[in-house]
Amino acid sequence: MKIDDLFNILHNAVESQNNGKKISLKDMAKGLGISMRTYQDWKLGRAKPQAAAIVMKMLGKLDDDEIIRTVRKINRLED
Repeated sequence: MKIDDLFNILHNAVESQNNGKKISLKDMAKGLGISMRTYQDWKLGRAKPQAAAIVMKMLGKLDDDEIIRTVRKINRLED
């Protein structure tokens, strides 16, 4: 599993949720609370945050409904 593939899939999924409207790297990074350079490095595979790979592997062990419940719980932590 390549981390840049994961970020590209997720970036595209977020754009899809946004009615297909493109989201710049700068806007995505701002929404995630990180620098644009950091996000760009992740998306292009120049930096490989290990935690992201582990999180994706853990989510991959869950069924679809449990993934949804888990992500919703995580999102509530942000509030």
